[in-house]
Amino acid sequence: MSGKSGIVKYHVKLSYEVDGLVERADIIGAIFGQTEGLLGPEMNLNELQRVSKVGRIEVNTKSTSNTTSGDALIPMSTDIDTCALIAAGIESIDKVGPFDCKFRLEAIDDVRAAKKDDIVRRAKEIKQKWATKTVSEGETMLNDVHQGDAGKLATYGPSKLTCSSGVFDSNWVILVEGRADVINLLRAGYDNVLAIEGAKIDESIKELCNSKETVVAFLDGDRSGGFILKELKSVVTLDYELQADTGVEVEELTPQRIDEILRPIADEIKSGKPAPALKSEDDKPLAEIASKVFPNLNETLEAVALDSDQNEVFKVPISEVVSKLSSQSGIKYLLLDGIITQRLLEGAKNAGVECVVGHRVAKLSNSDGMTLKTFGDLGVS
Repeated sequence: MSGKSGIVKYHVKLSYEVDGLVERADIIGAIFGQTEGLLGPEMNLNELQRVSKVGRIEVNTKSTSNTTSGDALIPMSTDIDTCALIAAGIESIDKVGPFDCKFRLEAIDDVRAAKKDDIVRRAKEIKQKWATKTVSEGETMLNDVHQGDAGKLATYGPSKLTCSSGVFDSNWVILVEGRADVINLLRAGYDNVLAIEGAKIDESIKELCNSKETVVAFLDGDRSGGFILKELKSVVTLDYELQADTGVEVEELTPQRIDEILRPIADEIKSGKPAPALKSEDDKPLAEIASKVFPNLNETLEAVALDSDQNEVFKVPISEVVSKLSSQSGIKYLLLDGIITQRLLEGAKNAGVECVVGHRVAKLSNSDGMTLKTFGDLGVS
């Protein structure tokens, strides 16, 4: 079809026989000329081509000593009724030039149905090829992960406690509860990990911790993790005490979340600076709230407001927080990725906010009755 034609719906296929020698152009001329006016002006082939309902007619010819035969294909984007009328009109042609002829309809092919069949067939091929490839690649990836973990796993001490191979050379160690935790920290890029493997602290753990500059405990965020942390602190000097999110085990954390928790400490150890530490035990409940909010707030230039049940009331850019506070109530905590300014303080006081936490506190006046803290004060970074 020509470039401006509509989407082809049907191929009208005809055969013909002429009792004489004629050219391809004679056949096309007969098709256009002898159907003109036969079916009314709207069915005129020239008109249908003009409005892109009929495409370029293809004609093949085959000649003998005194006859011509062949076939014609007419692409059409009309309805099937129009196709049938055009086909019947062409079949009525009985002359090509001075010679008798006969046209016969061979088929009206639904191009879209054929295309759908091709699409389904190709889709099956694609599915078979890529499903197989995906399965094999998936198996390969799992094997790589398994072998990668296994290659870095080792054991420590007479009790053969599970550890990662970096434990022996690193100047700091991360203590976790079990083998699965060691593997999960490996996936997050930490290979200096030792599993306690039980509430009773093995003697070899004490020896290892005494040989390290820094000891980090990273335990499950449940009651059991709290008990083990208490037991661990009674026999080992810990520089950092970490727990997974409340109700979550270390082995369930994503590698990204593990890195969010450990990265500040790893960076501080590497640079030789102490990580922020909680300045007052009285602030521990507020510190827990801040530590949950901080990963999704830091470097966003946003502020988040929480009610007394720690449910999020709103989260907006810092530039909008003062106007937002003027239309809100029931807010207890306001945490922001920025500086606590006098203007923000006044807006928070008017909204009944009790606690505001930010990166820094500007020189303020009239902050009586409100708790103002930095994330550093709460040991969060």
